[in-house]
Amino acid sequence: MTTAPGRTADLYPTRGAEEVLIERKDPVVWSTPGTPGPFTGEDLAGFERDGFRAVEQLLTPAEVTEYHAELERLVSDPVMRADERSIVEPRSQEVRSIFEVHRISEVFARLAADPRVVGRARQILGSDVYVHQSRINVKPGFGASGFYWHSDFETWHAEDGLANMRTVSVSIALTKNHDTNGGLMIMPGSHRTFLGCAGETPRDNYKKSLQMQDAGTPSDEALTKLAGEYGIRLFTGEAGSATWFDCNAMHGSGDNITPYPRSNVFLVFNSVENTAVEPFAAPVRRPEYIGARDFTPVK
Repeated sequence: MTTAPGRTADLYPTRGAEEVLIERKDPVVWSTPGTPGPFTGEDLAGFERDGFRAVEQLLTPAEVTEYHAELERLVSDPVMRADERSIVEPRSQEVRSIFEVHRISEVFARLAADPRVVGRARQILGSDVYVHQSRINVKPGFGASGFYWHSDFETWHAEDGLANMRTVSVSIALTKNHDTNGGLMIMPGSHRTFLGCAGETPRDNYKKSLQMQDAGTPSDEALTKLAGEYGIRLFTGEAGSATWFDCNAMHGSGDNITPYPRSNVFLVFNSVENTAVEPFAAPVRRPEYIGARDFTPVK
């Protein structure tokens, strides 16, 4: 296990007195053209342009059944519910997310190390990678709340100490994503503009933000500007589909007021050349089950 180094230059200031828009200073795709892997050159070009790439069928139906059964096992386990890594829905008191699932579950550990998954992360980031964060998300029907618009990098930079935009996420659907059940929305191209948010980070902000985001939330004016420039894309697809997206892509999801549940597994890969330092805009680090401090590469 390696340990986190100290502070470095802050290329993306945030949580100050005012919102700021900053042009991205890092590459989007870090590998050289022709790097072998599951993504084609066309896929990587699309990711570079839009900040995301969808894969219609990453998992087979049999694999979806296996991973969904494991999700249900974890969510229904009373011991797991009482674990600090479980986040409970404020209104329904049902489990909303469980973090660090690649350490809790051998099944999800196998998924994180699957060449179809980690191979794409290595292609995008141009290096070996480690898991910065993993979780399962559950959106049951009839009232599960969404996630407000945000850039993951803004939080990971401010509160976890990731200096550069060399991190990529994948959301793998374990249920069908309809256009009505609170699916993922991304502003294509927004990954090229960093939005530094206004306001200080409260101590232990994660305890509130994992249920309802406050610090690090863009203003209505900034979101209107970004949406006007980039538009909004809603992702639908069958169980087993996946969406890869850049750490700085502006994204969110709505409430699920339909009868149709929506569940997914969410994996975040960070380059081993971009390991976390001290937070750039928070008084303390978040717990390691949210922002990893073990930088061991995925094998």
